[in-house]
Amino acid sequence: MSVDLHHVVSGPADAPPLVLAGSLGSTVGMWEPQVEALSTVFRVIRVDLRGHGRSPAPEGPYSMVDLGGDVLALLDRLGIERAHYAGLSIGGMVGQWLAINAPERLDHLVLLATSPYMGPAQNWRDRAALARDKGTAALADAVVERWFTPDYAAAHPHEVTRLRDQIVDTPDEGYAGCCGAIEHHDTRDDLHRITAPTLVVAGAEDPSTPPDPHGALIAERVPGARLAVLQGAAHLLSWEQAARVNTLITQHLAAADRHEAGMRVRRDVLGDAHVDRAEARKTAFTEPFQDLITRYAWGEVWTRPGLDRRTRSCMVLTALVAHGHWGELAMHVRAALRNGLTPDEVGEVFLQAAVYCGVPAANKAFAIAQAVFDEDTPA
Repeated sequence: MSVDLHHVVSGPADAPPLVLAGSLGSTVGMWEPQVEALSTVFRVIRVDLRGHGRSPAPEGPYSMVDLGGDVLALLDRLGIERAHYAGLSIGGMVGQWLAINAPERLDHLVLLATSPYMGPAQNWRDRAALARDKGTAALADAVVERWFTPDYAAAHPHEVTRLRDQIVDTPDEGYAGCCGAIEHHDTRDDLHRITAPTLVVAGAEDPSTPPDPHGALIAERVPGARLAVLQGAAHLLSWEQAARVNTLITQHLAAADRHEAGMRVRRDVLGDAHVDRAEARKTAFTEPFQDLITRYAWGEVWTRPGLDRRTRSCMVLTALVAHGHWGELAMHVRAALRNGLTPDEVGEVFLQAAVYCGVPAANKAFAIAQAVFDEDTPA
């Protein structure tokens, strides 16, 4: 019987849904480095797996059928027919089960620091027994040591402590029950059945699921799968190499429909009224160009998580001033305001541009921006 998974939702309600499921001994907090970046493009649904965080922890052992069934039940409750899915470690094992057993519910799949087989089984029976006998606190130090490279752990002790606390706070029976699911996990002979476009991400210094054989085997057997190996990353690579992981996930998932993703971001940045006017003016002659702009500028570049939208707006304003593209400047001043810049901050951008692009260009920019600000000033 499925349990009601605790989950946290962020991002636009009409964006493509993306389920994130984490490592053994983690909670939804494991995904903090991903939330802001991914929520600009996706409806992000972070889950606490059965036995973890604020989800129920029934008596174990559990199975992948249980864990995967919980995710499917959550999708049903949320009214979601298909979703992207990204899972790390046991979360990635659940993702494999879903892709094999419920392919009609998955769109794109991202498997992070995971494996098709984590034998020998006795290791997981022993770990479950230790969790039940002495509690998860007895496991926490050894587990978190494998989550980070030594250099990262030394430089970020407070982060390591926060994530160690997630392990300690995991219910003993929940942790042990999930060990039972891992004990019997083996998808090696079924990976060829996965049809979802799949990205496999492994940490070069991961002692738990090293790229070879774990990630490499998945990429080899899942048709069309791609393997990315991240240097300077251990098991919790989504935290240690967050920026790189965010970009990999976004680019893999956005590839499903760059036009749709681009149109959504375009409307967020420029506003529905502007985009509706542009679409109404579109002709058979200009449509290919409009499609290019939507897919490439908005769907390929503006969807990337490496820079926030405020920063992107500052860069666009500067570039437009530098090249004298005055016909575009008012539109992007309005976009900058929508992206959170204040009029004073827009002025600072233009003062900076005056030094490097020329005073006459900045003078023109100030005049255009003032006209935009005056539009919104009550008479």
